[in-house]
Amino acid sequence: MSTATTAGEDLRADTVRYLLRLADDALVLGQRLGAQLTRAPQLEEDVALSNIALDLLGQARPLLTRAGELEGAGRDEDALAFGRGEREFLNCQLVEQPDGDFAGTIVRQLFFFLFQHRLYEGLTASSEEVIAGVAAKGVKEVAYHRDHAVQWTLRLGDGTAESHRRVRAALHRLWPFTAELFEADDTVRALVAAGVAVDPGSLRAGWDAELDAVLAEATLERPANPRVATGGRRGLHTETFGFLLAEMQHLWRSHPGATW
Repeated sequence: MSTATTAGEDLRADTVRYLLRLADDALVLGQRLGAQLTRAPQLEEDVALSNIALDLLGQARPLLTRAGELEGAGRDEDALAFGRGEREFLNCQLVEQPDGDFAGTIVRQLFFFLFQHRLYEGLTASSEEVIAGVAAKGVKEVAYHRDHAVQWTLRLGDGTAESHRRVRAALHRLWPFTAELFEADDTVRALVAAGVAVDPGSLRAGWDAELDAVLAEATLERPANPRVATGGRRGLHTETFGFLLAEMQHLWRSHPGATW
């Protein structure tokens, strides 16, 4: 086997992993939001969260389909979404965190969508056509998702004493999971060099500045919690993730091959 062939196969495998990371972030967060329907504080928010969840599912589907095509193992989007085990999912740990309360939902959205908006802006120039296409469409949707999280952070942080306490507690609980958003491993570095991916570390300064501005306006402060939680990109997940997958995959696994 030639060196060029080996390099091409390595790039293909890296691209599959990257596609799955992007898809799993969207799929898992969409599942979390779907579980919040009818539990939001206002009917209007039930509609908003369901729309965000559908947008995320719309991002995940073409990414999963492309991952299956490049993988060449005969797995389609459904098989990749519902047939993989826990250790095969490559989403960041932040998106799998349970809501707790509405403040937890909003803080998780704030952290993630501030990041995803910047990531998708960069990925519109990806040399992988499907990634570029998903990013070009998704960046417009994510701008709304980001603004929705920002406005609720302002309302909760600068609202009542109780809403301030809850959003502050959510910031401290979820802060350790933000570091993973900006990690780069050999897969990402190879794909950045090939023009497929964006270096997540390059997004940190802008994310920090935007987050600090939101928190200041919301009368909140950046958490001082030094703990770092990581491993999702390597298939290592938190305790509640298995329960999320069991709920998400139950129907497909109970009736394999069924169509309707």
